[in-house]
Amino acid sequence: MSDSKQAAPKDANTSPSGQIETSLNTSGPLRLEIGQRRFAGHGRIDLLRRIGETGSISRAAKAMGMSYKQAWDAVDAMNNLAEHPLVRRQAGGRHGGGTELTDAGRRLIQVFEAAEREHRRFLERLSQSVQDFDHFHNLLGAMNMKVSARNNLRGIVSEIKSGAVNSEVTLDIKGTPLVAIITNESVTTLGLAVGREAFALIKASFVMLATEDGGLRTSARNRLCGAIERLTTGAVNTEVVLAMDGGSRLTAMITNESARELELADGARACALIKAPHVILAVRD
Repeated sequence: MSDSKQAAPKDANTSPSGQIETSLNTSGPLRLEIGQRRFAGHGRIDLLRRIGETGSISRAAKAMGMSYKQAWDAVDAMNNLAEHPLVRRQAGGRHGGGTELTDAGRRLIQVFEAAEREHRRFLERLSQSVQDFDHFHNLLGAMNMKVSARNNLRGIVSEIKSGAVNSEVTLDIKGTPLVAIITNESVTTLGLAVGREAFALIKASFVMLATEDGGLRTSARNRLCGAIERLTTGAVNTEVVLAMDGGSRLTAMITNESARELELADGARACALIKAPHVILAVRD
């Protein structure tokens, strides 16, 4: 009768007593964040590289097995958080235009590659020093925050007007003012002051759209204008991405009927109307 032996796991050693000892290693992808918000990781950096190589976001997305919308969403998220745009569209011409990396985009790739080398060395050193699970868990345990707001805009506080209960806080979003109304307590808790960096979180459903020549008078404090970069029509709603004059992207979710009535089209001018109380402010921890 033959003895049957079960193979030990790949990352395991067998002790003299016959017990399996599992080797504990460290791993983890590198991710860059701005204000605790995801900015760039391996996927987004690879997308930037392919845009630089192909000069086309559609070809870059296809090469990565992504949809065109997913690729643009990733680019918009990075452009909105970065101090300077990383990707920009080229004007149409004989070849129909395209997409190109800016100098800031190319520098980000270089910074990420350098950070990745240091990250690998750090993980190698960490693996050598890990002695037990508790030590490993305490050393690397962290909590990430995710938000559901579609728009995440980085800016600098340019003015604060305090009232009896609330304060009116103005952010400079790449040259475009954006006003938020929050409580005085929130201003203190967040440590807001003129010159400090802050982030504006706005749900896409809170963004109303109007044609630039509509001549409407509304109660919305914020009126941000730009060119429509793309329209994505669904069964009920249409997602509209507006390239604001300052370079940031703003996404609105409106009904298909509204999109038809406004006669929205790629490249057309439009304005986003946002009530100041609908703007949520956040800062780096």
